[in-house]
Amino acid sequence: MFLTLLLVTLVVATVVSLLVALAFSKPIDSILKRIIADEISVAWLKYLKFAILVVGVSAGVRIYELEKYITPARWDKEARVVSLTTERWVLELYRTVIEALQGIAWLLLVFFIFALIAYVIVRIAEMRQGGAADRAKG
Repeated sequence: MFLTLLLVTLVVATVVSLLVALAFSKPIDSILKRIIADEISVAWLKYLKFAILVVGVSAGVRIYELEKYITPARWDKEARVVSLTTERWVLELYRTVIEALQGIAWLLLVFFIFALIAYVIVRIAEMRQGGAADRAKG
C-alpha cells in the first residue's frame, strides 16, 4: 500500500508541475525575450520549465512525511505505524498538490523578483542609449 501511495503522489506532483509549467510557459517566455533579447532565452525557458518540474516533484513528494506509514516514530516507544485509510489517502493527495504548488510558487516568486530587477536595468540602459542617440543627432 505504501508503494502505491508513493507512486500516486509522484504522479500527482508530476502532473501538477507539468500543468504549472505549461500555464506559465508563455509569460516566462515573454519576460525572458524582453530581458535577454537573444536566442539564448529559449534555453533559459527550457531550464526554467525543468526547474519547475524538479521543484514541484521534490516539494510534492515528501519522503520523510510518508515514512510514518512504514516505520513507527523513533522517539515514542509505544508508537505504531500509521495505517493508510481512505481519509489518509485523501489527506496525502491534498498535501501533495498543495506542497507542489507551494514549492513552485516560491521558485516563480524568486524568478519574477530577479526578472523585475533585470527589467529595470534593461529599461535604464535603453533610456541611456536613447538619450545618447538624441545628443548625437542634436
